[in-house]
Amino acid sequence: MKAVCWNGPHDVRVENVSDARILNHTDALVKVTLTAICGSDLHLYDGCVASMREGDILGHEFMGEVVEVGRDVHKLKKGDRVVVPFTISCGRCFYCHRGLWSLCDNSNPNAAAEEALYGGPTAGLFGYSHLFGGFAGGQAEYVRVPFADVGPIQVPPGLRDEQVLFLSDIFPTGYMAAEQCCIQPGDTVAIWGCGPVGQFAIRSAFLLGAGHVIAFDDVAGRLEMARGAGADAWNFGDIGVVTKLKDLTGGRGPDACIDAVGMEAHGLPAHALYDRAHHAMRPETDRAHALRQAIQSCRPGGTVSIAGVYSGLIDSFPIGAAFAKGLTLKMGQTHVPRYMPALLDRIRSGQIDPSFVITHRFPLDQAPEAYRQFRYDREHCIKVVMQPN
Repeated sequence: MKAVCWNGPHDVRVENVSDARILNHTDALVKVTLTAICGSDLHLYDGCVASMREGDILGHEFMGEVVEVGRDVHKLKKGDRVVVPFTISCGRCFYCHRGLWSLCDNSNPNAAAEEALYGGPTAGLFGYSHLFGGFAGGQAEYVRVPFADVGPIQVPPGLRDEQVLFLSDIFPTGYMAAEQCCIQPGDTVAIWGCGPVGQFAIRSAFLLGAGHVIAFDDVAGRLEMARGAGADAWNFGDIGVVTKLKDLTGGRGPDACIDAVGMEAHGLPAHALYDRAHHAMRPETDRAHALRQAIQSCRPGGTVSIAGVYSGLIDSFPIGAAFAKGLTLKMGQTHVPRYMPALLDRIRSGQIDPSFVITHRFPLDQAPEAYRQFRYDREHCIKVVMQPN
């Protein structure tokens, strides 16, 4: 079968690889009908995530048709149309029973390495390095889905693939980022990053009752899309972000702040330049400029929600400001199965059509060009989907 394979930083290729097949009785085999490139995939593309190996199959946002199931799969059958969460969860462990699906301690076969690095294991992830299990991803013609009775959700008739694909990751991720803010009616929420996750965080904040959403980016197309959702959107290169937020909130600061940028934040002030230098020399692995601004800007007693991915170490973290202001920090990989049914209902009822975020479509054979365009054409390319079959 054909699949998109990582062969080093900025080197992805469509290759012929061994066919995906069922390995365990709880697996399903899914023929992929639509897949996407996530902003997190660009961290792999840029070489920012350790434990990638040449030939690894990329992709964690995908959906398709079930073509085979293991003998212990009872909820799915051949022909079902499903969306698959990017996290792999067993459904039986301590964490899964508590709805903490992305912390499953049974699904990552390389849990010992992750425990040594982070102090505890978390769930396996599709197509996202061997630290998270080394599972083949969904930018392929077929994919093996472990614990198939737990994660995938069946898609009802009448909905297009493009409407439901993002239930796999970025819609629940943006929604969880907003939900973690404990938004009260009329609250002001500030969001760093107007990429795909930021766009869904904006819309989710409004769905949850926010009265004022303020968003920051430096890409005109993303800012325009944010304004189309009702956000008060600003180019961070043109203003002092912390000062602007004070001005827009009567000197108090936002009730909640969402970092939808993560490890590759950039900017012009001194801290951003400091991050770039330290990141290049490797004393720190992640650039936390957006997160620092969020902590500095948030009102006392507020919440900072982190949806952007961080992988390792950051320097000059303003723990003193977070402590002094009594901030609540919430973060983590998304517990996707927790949100899929309710968000599917919102799609079916017409409250939101997630396909709004798609700007580019490619066949799988053109994946190298799709990655290049997504990485470098920030002005026009907000979200890419690919069709394998």
